[in-house]
Amino acid sequence: MTFGALIIGDEILSGKRPDRHFSAIAELLAARGLRLSWVEYLGDERARIAATLRRTFAAGDIVFSFGGIGNTPDDHTRQAAAEALAVDLVVHPDAEREIRARFGDETTAVRLLLGTFPRGVDIVPNPFNRIPGFHVRQHYFLPGFPQMAHPMAEWALDSFHADLFSRQPKVEKAFLLTGANAYESALLDLMERIVADYPSLRLFSLPSMGEDGQRRHLELGVEGEPALVDRAMDSIRQEVERRQIVWQWRA
Repeated sequence: MTFGALIIGDEILSGKRPDRHFSAIAELLAARGLRLSWVEYLGDERARIAATLRRTFAAGDIVFSFGGIGNTPDDHTRQAAAEALAVDLVVHPDAEREIRARFGDETTAVRLLLGTFPRGVDIVPNPFNRIPGFHVRQHYFLPGFPQMAHPMAEWALDSFHADLFSRQPKVEKAFLLTGANAYESALLDLMERIVADYPSLRLFSLPSMGEDGQRRHLELGVEGEPALVDRAMDSIRQEVERRQIVWQWRA
């Protein structure tokens, strides 16, 4: 399955608030042997959010959406999701139950807007303050507050996608290559051969440049099942030595 993330909010795009969701969801997935395939940042623009959701619903990805599910005029995610699903908005009975448990006699119609979701969805419980999110079609709509959203995302992963967790531990190893021939275009044939010989591994190459604009080194490595990683790294080492490229293990 493909995992994606939507991070919504003008305050993030304007730089008023730093994004803390991307790194968090990437770490939650990595801890379960999974990987984030894409992330999109969207402003508080209902039409654009709805268009994006129509596309991601159709794609069948597992998507975590952060932000925009509040009840203020600049929150559009609930309405955009309803538009993308072609349904109306209703007060979800489970959400209402949670909100009434949270506020008791101080529950108001305005507060119940926080539980007004697209018809037919299910809630995502919020352990922080009991104001839930919702999920539908493997999309999880969560608050913009990290202290709420990240435990909710973890609950969703563990509750619905445990069958996708990797049981095989993965490792990542890399060389730091230096010298006249230690650049990506010169090693493209080697990279293509490693990808062909070890299709289950993830190959990566990361050039490093100093403040003066000069190349420092090329980090070249693979990630995956330990025995295959060792074999691939041995193949890389033999070839870079044949080409007289200086190498050292990345710390």
